Amino acid sequence: MASKILYVCQEITPYLPETESSRLCRALTQAMQERGNEIRTFMPRYGCINERRHQLHEVIRLSGMNLIIDDNDHQLIIKVASIPSARVQIYFIDNDDYFSRKAVLTDAEGRYFPDNDERAIFFARGVLETVKKLRWTPTVVHCHGWFSGVVPVYLKHVFADDPIFRDVKIVVSLCDDAFPGELDPAFAQKIAGEGVEDKNLEILSAPSYENLCRFVMEYADGVAVASEKADPAVLEIARASGKPVLEYQSPEAADFFDNYNRFYEAIQ
Repeated sequence: MASKILYVCQEITPYLPETESSRLCRALTQAMQERGNEIRTFMPRYGCINERRHQLHEVIRLSGMNLIIDDNDHQLIIKVASIPSARVQIYFIDNDDYFSRKAVLTDAEGRYFPDNDERAIFFARGVLETVKKLRWTPTVVHCHGWFSGVVPVYLKHVFADDPIFRDVKIVVSLCDDAFPGELDPAFAQKIAGEGVEDKNLEILSAPSYENLCRFVMEYADGVAVASEKADPAVLEIARASGKPVLEYQSPEAADFFDNYNRFYEAIQ
């Protein structure tokens, strides 16, 4: 059974340096497409991505919408590029306020940006609004990295009645991407302001990495362990949740991609 898979990724190589997560996102999208699935893939257009080298160009018909985050207007810009060797297209979510800085999630001193919570909210809204504009109905949405964590929340609340997303199944990957400390204390309030009414939001009154993962997994239909170094506490929560868990396996394994494909089929 072919699936229509929406990949929402924190990072993908070759646009960002190679990491375990950026390699996986790059390989999965190609492998699933080669197995007959229909794919759409999104990532943020961080300011350190070389647009000329990677031949990014703006998609005018998808750009120009204004998204309101915490009472402020932010223009949504959509860019696209292709990975030539894979015939895979990547959509980029861009905005001058959030993504023009020449960095990913931290400044030159390694400090996490104080507005990373709003950047993640904008990214989530941007992805889902763009998929609506594409009039493309995914059967599975697979989120990689904590930066994509707002997507499952919005799918089950803000976009729950939209025919494009009504029957979608959500997979969340657990990666080696924990951040220290907490996101902005008003994170839960900002999400609530977007139309998310959920008693579980109180988990985010202390928006640590573990609490964010705990909150996001509430909305998942399945959890994929994407790293041997995934946070042990978060892993324990996933295994105790009663949800299907695709345990970690080596990307070198012969049946690696087939196991992901079967996992997608099993949760639908």
